[in-house]
Amino acid sequence: MDVLGEGGGRAAVPGIARVEDAGPAVQLECDGEIFELRPDKFGGTHYTWLNGPNPGYGFSVSPTADDIEQHRTNIRDFLLMIDPRTGYIKED
Repeated sequence: MDVLGEGGGRAAVPGIARVEDAGPAVQLECDGEIFELRPDKFGGTHYTWLNGPNPGYGFSVSPTADDIEQHRTNIRDFLLMIDPRTGYIKED
């Protein structure tokens, strides 16, 4: 099932990134939240929410973004789905 995100691209898919599939990481701050970005071997990016309430929680996007602002858009889209009470994606 493909879920479209903002701008018609694929929406963020939450989960815990599999570190063994990932390459070198960088950190990015977005609106006070800190994420570790790590490329995967399939041309996508794993985003791990470092200062979030749930250790290891994050999402993946494929294909990887070409610029920092697109990474920030991906992060903001993810954060809009978060239930502030639980720190996880809101249940419908």
